[in-house]
Amino acid sequence: VARVHARIADRRRDVLHKLSTRLVRENQTVVIEDLTVRNLLKNGKLARAISDAAWADLRMMLEYKCAWYGRELVVIDRWFPSSKLCGACGMVREKLPLNVREWTCECGATHDRDVNAARNLLAAGLAASACGDGVRPQRESSRTGRSSVKQETQRATAGIPRL
Repeated sequence: VARVHARIADRRRDVLHKLSTRLVRENQTVVIEDLTVRNLLKNGKLARAISDAAWADLRMMLEYKCAWYGRELVVIDRWFPSSKLCGACGMVREKLPLNVREWTCECGATHDRDVNAARNLLAAGLAASACGDGVRPQRESSRTGRSSVKQETQRATAGIPRL
């Protein structure tokens, strides 16, 4: 049983290494969302799939590989309304339950929840990368005056090429 678990862990790690390396090599800027995996694991229906995906390991690999390859990793704050923000007009919906996978904005644009969130995260990450945070105007309906980019101090060795 231990060998089977070790083989599965090795395969998962191999897939994550290949994915993170491909993402970092093909893109100058990688944008990810800062998620609280611990809170997501409390959802009984999603917990197994989330833990199998090893999101924390993927983020760790992206962080150090971006530093190795000289790429930029932008981490968008978890409170940024990426799913609820209309990519066409910029309106933020009040509520959007998890079971709603597609929604239509008042402007007439129809959005797939995940595709819309990915586009909004990319736009926020590229804006933060190019001009600093706060490029998009804060909407009153976002209910947070927080930054879209997570403000973390970088390690002292971040960005220094290894010899």
